[in-house]
Amino acid sequence: MKRRLSRTITIGGVKIGGRSPVVVQSMTKTATQDVVATVKQIKDLSNAGCELVRLAVPDMEAASALREIKSQVSLPLVADIHFDYRLALAAIENGADGLRLNPGNIRGKKQIQKIVAAAASRAIPIRIGVNSGSLDRATLKKYGHPTPEAMVESALGHVRILEDLDFHLIKISLKSPDVLQMVSAYRLLSERVDYPLHVGVTEAGTLISGTVKNALGIGLLLSEGIGDTIRVSLTHDPVAEVKVAYEILKALGLRQRGVEIISCPTCGRCQIDLLDLAEKIEDALNHITAPLKVAIMGCAVNGPGEAREADVGIAGGRGQGTLFRKGKVVKKVTESDLARVLITEVKKMANE
Repeated sequence: MKRRLSRTITIGGVKIGGRSPVVVQSMTKTATQDVVATVKQIKDLSNAGCELVRLAVPDMEAASALREIKSQVSLPLVADIHFDYRLALAAIENGADGLRLNPGNIRGKKQIQKIVAAAASRAIPIRIGVNSGSLDRATLKKYGHPTPEAMVESALGHVRILEDLDFHLIKISLKSPDVLQMVSAYRLLSERVDYPLHVGVTEAGTLISGTVKNALGIGLLLSEGIGDTIRVSLTHDPVAEVKVAYEILKALGLRQRGVEIISCPTCGRCQIDLLDLAEKIEDALNHITAPLKVAIMGCAVNGPGEAREADVGIAGGRGQGTLFRKGKVVKKVTESDLARVLITEVKKMANE
């Protein structure tokens, strides 16, 4: 698929936009002031493949904590700032690699100038983040409610403030819990600017409903070439956000990381406990980063064919199964050995 060609910015060594791969990011859910808990969560996110992490900075204690956090982690840190320009300056001083703020929400032109001067001096990009639920009163009065057009107008207003100060290290997001509204807003904005776009569905919900909404919204835009970074929003462990993000990218052929499980949903023909088998295998292979397709099939209809198409696969039935590797039969094994044999074969291939 042809991607929209945007400008390139760099956040803590991570390139975003241009020809760079779509970047996966998340946000910590700990209190930033709790350095120990925050560092642990960032390391967990990094191990899952997260490439950029945002942290809430609601007060000076949180801004000061960034320095110690940064000394213990490798991921670039983006400070999430609202209203108080002093928090942005403190975050920059304490090592933030990027800022997320809306300059229109900062009171006073001189305060915005101070933020921009500090960010420009260290080549720190600013993400303008517009949410449908927090549009300014004037825009809401003009449009009546948060329409895609209203979101775009709000974003462009914030962009102009930075451009008037000759600042162009900009990334933009237009988020809404309404998937179609969010998709329409990004489509409109992508025709108006060439800044990199951070794509996501905000307040998407819990694991199942949130995954569906994110997959639809982010997936639709990425399939049209729109989007340079993504964040899957879930009311869940942020590691799950990263895992879902990579599944979306893998499904679209944009990024390949980790094991892709191909397993049948089961039906009356299935003669092995495939659900338990698939979950056991998925858990055991969770740490593998090599891009491998692993088939776990439970009947003689589609099973052998799907297993042959995967890098490694098993097709089971009637208390036994067949192990395939690159389309060729390796051996037949009993049902009780299927998980162990497949896991061993995948690990072997991942290390080759």
